[in-house]
Amino acid sequence: MEPLTSGDTYDTPEDTPRFLGDRLALGMRWYFTYLLARLVLECRSAANRGEYDTAAWARSSIRNVHELEGCGARCHFRGFDHVRQAPRPSVFVGNHMSILETFALPGLIAPIMPVTFIVKDSLVRHRFFGAIMRSRDPVVVGRANPREDFETVLREGAARLAHGISLIVFPQATRMPRFDPEQFNTLGIKLARRAGVPVVPMAVRSDFWANGRLLKDLGPLHRDRPVHIEFGAAMSVKGTGSEQHAAVVRFIEEHLAVWGAPR
Repeated sequence: MEPLTSGDTYDTPEDTPRFLGDRLALGMRWYFTYLLARLVLECRSAANRGEYDTAAWARSSIRNVHELEGCGARCHFRGFDHVRQAPRPSVFVGNHMSILETFALPGLIAPIMPVTFIVKDSLVRHRFFGAIMRSRDPVVVGRANPREDFETVLREGAARLAHGISLIVFPQATRMPRFDPEQFNTLGIKLARRAGVPVVPMAVRSDFWANGRLLKDLGPLHRDRPVHIEFGAAMSVKGTGSEQHAAVVRFIEEHLAVWGAPR
């Protein structure tokens, strides 16, 4: 599958049709859930065969974006040139609104540079997602002991970066529909400072695919909410990194305000 764009921006084409199955679902998420389950099972099978490499990860991510579009999403991605111009490796730091960005970001970044996530240990042990995430060699934290998790991220994250693998960091305890700077810690900045690599700010509006009440990963689709992801210019971390942290927070807040995200 081809990259989403060779330029700086990507927008869902205005004439993108809704899938027939999605229209027949009468606004419910069931058809997209079917598409998602099929994709995950295919990726899981490839991972178990040892065939799910970075290129396959990027292709499956882009496929997920197009399936979201076929279910009504209108995506607007900006700042690809900033990603291309960023030193390799880098630490990508952004807000975490829904599961959508977890699926979409590999297709935006991995065609340009190798990348992985910081994830909970439950995800690498998950019956369906586990094999996929393990194949991506993520940094794994337990969430039971914050101090141990912090040391793990600094140690293991620096090791990935030393091998040329960029990291995506969501410095929040959990996915949040509203951005709260008080819940946005400095982990990404500290990791970049420890490894001597730059930080790339990300702003995300992804409440098109909302968090679910019973199953958090299978929330409703809100077809009136556009999807936005934008990357800023890479920043070197200086001193304690407080200025860079403030700049990332400001970048996120300003973009969410322009996009009309919930506050």
